[in-house]
Amino acid sequence: MIISYLAGQKYMNHFRYHDGRLYAEGVCLTELAENIGTPFFCYSSASIEDNYNAFSHAISSLDADICYAVKANSNKAVLSTLSRLGVGADVVSAGEIERVLSAGILAKKIVFSGVGKTFDELCKALLYGVRRINIESFEEIEILSKAAEATGCMAEVAVRVNPDVDAKTHDKISTGRQEDKFGIDFELAKEAYALLREKHALKITGVAVHIGSQLIDLNPFRRAYSRLSDFAIQLRSAGYEITELDLGGGLGIAYNNELVPTLEEYAAVVSETVGNLGCKLVFEPGRRIVGNSGVLVTKVIFIKEGSARRFCVVDSAMNDLIRPTLYNAYHQIISVREPNKSAISSRMDVVGPICESGDFFARDRALPPMAAGDLMAVLTAGAYGAVMGSTYNSRSLAPEVMVNGDKFALVRKRFTVEDMMNLESIPTWLEKESKRPVE
Repeated sequence: MIISYLAGQKYMNHFRYHDGRLYAEGVCLTELAENIGTPFFCYSSASIEDNYNAFSHAISSLDADICYAVKANSNKAVLSTLSRLGVGADVVSAGEIERVLSAGILAKKIVFSGVGKTFDELCKALLYGVRRINIESFEEIEILSKAAEATGCMAEVAVRVNPDVDAKTHDKISTGRQEDKFGIDFELAKEAYALLREKHALKITGVAVHIGSQLIDLNPFRRAYSRLSDFAIQLRSAGYEITELDLGGGLGIAYNNELVPTLEEYAAVVSETVGNLGCKLVFEPGRRIVGNSGVLVTKVIFIKEGSARRFCVVDSAMNDLIRPTLYNAYHQIISVREPNKSAISSRMDVVGPICESGDFFARDRALPPMAAGDLMAVLTAGAYGAVMGSTYNSRSLAPEVMVNGDKFALVRKRFTVEDMMNLESIPTWLEKESKRPVE
């Protein structure tokens, strides 16, 4: 019997304690750790499906499509789960196109964004027949025009405009200010459309915008979408046929019990700003779909008692989950074994083994008693976790597991040091020298 839910995790309802152990749906995380070792990421397919369905329901009164932002979590099992629900995809590289197609998402449902698409990537996208390409610079217009001529394909395009709206989120995930590298400034966007009109192989279909990630205030959306609406009306007055508006993604989730907008509140902002234009709308959520669908499970190596601080040293590290050091991001951390209600918490830093001061998951965090061998779960790790992993310090990439009810599957094996070295080679001149004995 389920005896308690995780406090504060409003959306993470498929990770819960049962008989004193943390479960992902019907799978015990302790048993998973014994089976595959630590660290590992674990995703709940039910959470992914619920989050998608909630988003879809909230925008059901709008003429809209959902194109999942693949960069948030590009595991093929995640993409396949969403593909079965009819989702499209927002991609930013040719590699993501390959992943999406392999997961069963149709090319005609793919929107190709990104500030630095190459000629080869654009040719590949056109030959596959992607739905639309979002232009982000005048230079890209010229490259895409050449790619369309080379492939003999007609490219449907929209200009990603930069509305100069500060999303009031972390500086490294803000994308809608004039100083950011993304999109074309509103002041120059009309010139971009005029240039596109001259390119016979490029067909203008809409306008796109994306102002940042992890927004928990709706006002930046309201300002950006209002500017987008005004611009679309101006383009129509100038004779352009604008049939689609790409609204991007960025709607935030709760990492630390923040008060975040509901999907219905967000949909209301969309309706009041662009809902009367008669355009097909495209949404590109990523984090909102997968963020709270995953956890990172790690094992305590030991508790290090310092003179000024106490450290909980675990076997995962910043190469597994870089968000805390890259974005100063907060993730709740809990014991996989349910703490006794009378347990007294103590403050400590949760850190990994990497030789960097930035290798941490939490600073001065109140945690229940922990000891060597205990398991911990870093919550809300389904977005920008494994997908941003690295092999720094020659550390193995953590495996990924997906659960479905009481079943689980290893959806990415542990990438070992041997796997890394098999991708490398020693030049022939060094092979000869390496046989010499060391004096």
